Amino acid sequence: MNIAQLAALLALSAIWGASYIFIRVAVEPFGPFLLMFSRVALSAAILLGYARLRGLRLDLRRHWRKFLILGFLGSALPFVLIAWAQLTVTASMAAILMSTTPLFTALVAAVGLGEKLTVAKLLGALLGIIGVTVTVGGSALSLDAEVVTASAALLFATLCYAMGGVFAKRFLSGLSHMALSSGQLLSAAILLAPVSLADLPLERPPLDAALALLALAILCTAFAYQLYYYLIISAGPTKALTVTLLIPVFGVLMGGVLLQEPITSGMLIGLVIVLFSVGLVTGMISPRQRFPNSKTLPLTRGRD
Repeated sequence: MNIAQLAALLALSAIWGASYIFIRVAVEPFGPFLLMFSRVALSAAILLGYARLRGLRLDLRRHWRKFLILGFLGSALPFVLIAWAQLTVTASMAAILMSTTPLFTALVAAVGLGEKLTVAKLLGALLGIIGVTVTVGGSALSLDAEVVTASAALLFATLCYAMGGVFAKRFLSGLSHMALSSGQLLSAAILLAPVSLADLPLERPPLDAALALLALAILCTAFAYQLYYYLIISAGPTKALTVTLLIPVFGVLMGGVLLQEPITSGMLIGLVIVLFSVGLVTGMISPRQRFPNSKTLPLTRGRD
């Protein structure tokens, strides 16, 4: 990576790490549905306006059915699950659990795209489960049904991200990144509009919650998407994926400093285990030098 790419990587990691702080601040005054509807609607408006100014052809109408599926899996459902879970768990804990997204992506891609499941990936998935268990069990929160349910919601959100990514790869791979992000966010806004209007807050949200919403939509969604796609194009998807290792670090640090959230030794141990597991699954940490004869396991489903 050159200096510009490294700066973009660190900026993106910090921005997406901060998103959990913004959600934590804004979710209670707005509610999960209205908060995430506002996030995707404003972000979609920004991206569509930018595309219009640049004269970019997005061709969204021809693929509107597919975009509805992508918007549901990639934004609407996971965003609401994350916001709802953060009514219970801390921003730090949410950032750690959401860093397991590459683990689910590898498993879903093996089924949906026919990608190889290696011993390293399966070992990483197993370590990821252990890391999540340690994180939840080692947090300062009481391990009751509410915390367990919120943690399960976060993990299901990562599964939704994985399914959305695989769906986009299989059925929308010919479109530009701007078309994918704009269509996904616009579709998510359409899907969330009815439920958000039915769950309006009884009181006017305070200024700090409104500012957190703006930061979430403008900085953490519309702008962050462009940084991410810049990294994918200029540095490659493998290096861009290192952002998943840095997001929980920034999330934990910001949660502790800005929100005074307790950071326990159990959470830190769980974070290390999760990050190591992500490194195995993404290939950033490779056991091949020690185990040069490791074999690839057969797939449960081949490529269509």
